[in-house]
Amino acid sequence: MCGDRLEDAAVDPLGDTLGPRTRMRRIGRDALADEGLQATRRQVERIPLRHVFQRSVKGQIAAQSLVIPSLNIAALTRRTGVPSDTIRKWEQRYGVLHPERTPGGQRRYSELDVARVEWLKERIHEGYRIGEAAALLCPGDQVARTVDELRKGIVTATIASDVDALGQLVEQALARSTLEESFLRVLEPALVEVGERWAAGSVSVAQEHLASSIVRAALQKLLSDQRADVRGTAVLACAPGERHEIGLLMLAVLLRSDGWQVAYLGADTPFIDAVALAERLDATALCFSAASNETAQALGRELATASLRRSPAVLVGGRGTKLTDVREAVARLRMLPA
Repeated sequence: MCGDRLEDAAVDPLGDTLGPRTRMRRIGRDALADEGLQATRRQVERIPLRHVFQRSVKGQIAAQSLVIPSLNIAALTRRTGVPSDTIRKWEQRYGVLHPERTPGGQRRYSELDVARVEWLKERIHEGYRIGEAAALLCPGDQVARTVDELRKGIVTATIASDVDALGQLVEQALARSTLEESFLRVLEPALVEVGERWAAGSVSVAQEHLASSIVRAALQKLLSDQRADVRGTAVLACAPGERHEIGLLMLAVLLRSDGWQVAYLGADTPFIDAVALAERLDATALCFSAASNETAQALGRELATASLRRSPAVLVGGRGTKLTDVREAVARLRMLPA
């Protein structure tokens, strides 16, 4: 027999509804973080900039702002509440601003510079060091402040084949939000939109693979984080023939953050090998992902005839199954004895 089978819990390769996780905050600060920063009282909004798009020598799309820099450093200080000395240090040490110069050598800043300084100040107030915040700030002509802007930025960077921007936007999404919000509201819908654009012919296979690989690499990095193992071992595998694994990786990261020891096997795993490893590890749970009806049905036939020497709980989820709420899967796993 297959042990205690939990009916079709979800592992959607692109879009699971993910369980809650405590938001990670940065607590260290350096000297620049406290140099008289005062919160601005006005509501901060994203400033739309008009652009002219040009084709670069590498074939990528580059945007040039038509906004003329017109603010001196005193005006930038008044707009942002950041002292002028601090602005100069940020500019010189971290290269986050690129003002133009007048014939007399005076700096002139644009509305984009205002947005970038305000973005940095927001991250510092969240607990980031200025160096960490500067590393997260993407180059370019827009500043993503919300989850919607992050999602749109990832899609735009994919269309432009901008590898650096893609990586930084994915890192921003994971660093600034809970795992649930990052997965559900940014990464998953961004990848879905990229897939839809591929189906419509506006994104190439290579561009779609680029976005998926960068997200996959970020998730694998999270999965490698060392945490205390308090809930037992879970073996996660894609069903035989199943190549879509990002949803399963998201589940793996969420379980790891919940205190599970995760043995992640990845795409297209032979059923008998996954079972053998689960038995060898004396796993509490064995989770399979099936994105299509065909892979789910084939997996169901193998499960129906399998005989496990030990009895891990077996979860089968994904788009090819009945249930697609991974929060329910995590909750059920949490109730299992370790």
